[in-house]
Amino acid sequence: MKKIFSVLLLIFACTLIFSQEKKPMFWQDIQDFKKLDQETPPPQNSILLLGSSSFTKWQDVSDYFPGKVIINRGFGGSRLTDLNYFSEDLLKPYQPKQIIVYCGENDFADDAKLKADVVVERFKTFYKKIREKFPNIQVDYISIKYSPSREHLWPQMKEANKKIAKFMKKEKNADFIDITKVMNDANGNIRKDLFVEDMLHMTPEGYQFWTSVMNPYMK
Repeated sequence: MKKIFSVLLLIFACTLIFSQEKKPMFWQDIQDFKKLDQETPPPQNSILLLGSSSFTKWQDVSDYFPGKVIINRGFGGSRLTDLNYFSEDLLKPYQPKQIIVYCGENDFADDAKLKADVVVERFKTFYKKIREKFPNIQVDYISIKYSPSREHLWPQMKEANKKIAKFMKKEKNADFIDITKVMNDANGNIRKDLFVEDMLHMTPEGYQFWTSVMNPYMK
């Protein structure tokens, strides 16, 4: 009997491990969003933030934009591939008047040899998914910031920013929000004091600078 119980326990453990392995990266983050939406139905005509940790860590974003109804659905470490994979979960539950995307930085961090054109196409794919569901709302893309810890990736990031800006300029109800210049000092160098110790994520002052640039675009 003990042998049978041990075998069953082993099978259960293996099944559990296997089921956990099958779950895609960030699956739990998406489940957490679903739980939040069940507990508090998301308001309509909101501004929906989608993207990576620069949004995730901006937990008090509503305080920066008084009078705006904001739904923050940033999940840390996410790439544009993840936004595309979970696009149904990220778009279907909401009826926003505006979507703002910050994503792409982690795509390059995952693969230092990644070409800018690949990231641009990933964004275009996600943009198309947005437009299929929301043909006429405002959609904005925040430029990839030049984090000091990822300086070796800046050339690809700059190229991607340039090409996404060009793409968004041609689209209706779409804008490219360039936050790069406001994060520079008088000599055109990245202000490291706007970043926390990891030189990747931002300080509250860094978010204040983002706010100053984003405000004119907020619906």
